[in-house]
Amino acid sequence: EEEEEVPLKPQLIPQGSGGSGVLMGPDTQKGMPTCLLCTCLGGSVYCDDLRLDSVPPLPKDTTHFYARYNRITKIHKSDFANMGKLKRIDLTANEITSIDEKAFIGLPELEELVIRENHISQLPALPETMTLIDASHNNIGSKGIHREAFKDMTALQFLYMTDNNIDYIPVPLPDSLRSLHLQRNNIQMMLEDTFCNLKDFNYIRNALEDIRLDGNPINLSRTPQAYVCLPRIPIGTLV
Repeated sequence: EEEEEVPLKPQLIPQGSGGSGVLMGPDTQKGMPTCLLCTCLGGSVYCDDLRLDSVPPLPKDTTHFYARYNRITKIHKSDFANMGKLKRIDLTANEITSIDEKAFIGLPELEELVIRENHISQLPALPETMTLIDASHNNIGSKGIHREAFKDMTALQFLYMTDNNIDYIPVPLPDSLRSLHLQRNNIQMMLEDTFCNLKDFNYIRNALEDIRLDGNPINLSRTPQAYVCLPRIPIGTLV
């Protein structure tokens, strides 16, 4: 399985370092500015591996927020309120069990959400601006995805839901999608119009070149017409 590249974790800026605006930020519960506890580089805030149990208050101009390998258990609606410039949130490998339904929906610039390796059972509503969603290695299950959750995300390119307990492909999927990873779930069947338009045989879904269904109890050879519009047959069991 191909994994997304994770940037190297920068070193913490020690308390008392010199500098100007980049070291100023809201106070955290630990009594020091967020940009002293974490590392702030331009609009990026790195709070990796700091034993945080909640999202710290972020500078309003934050564009990229990384809080990987912490102990965060819940994402509240207030955690990202009024963060109008936020483009990427990466909460890989925390202990998140729940996310408030509207925690991300008010973020007008949000494009990338990485919440892999947590204990999430419900994928919250997301803005239509998304380009990448990685919710692999969670407990999302069949009822954990809103109906037609991705339909209006016309810029969505990467959707990773590996190793959950999903028993269906979450259609409809936008034409922009390039990569769909659903391996090691419980998908047992596919319809012939899951990816293609049986009423329009001229319809070609050129972008979707990477579909992973390996590790599911589905026999892809049972629906040969389901792939006629795709550049490549999905990876999975063919016998």
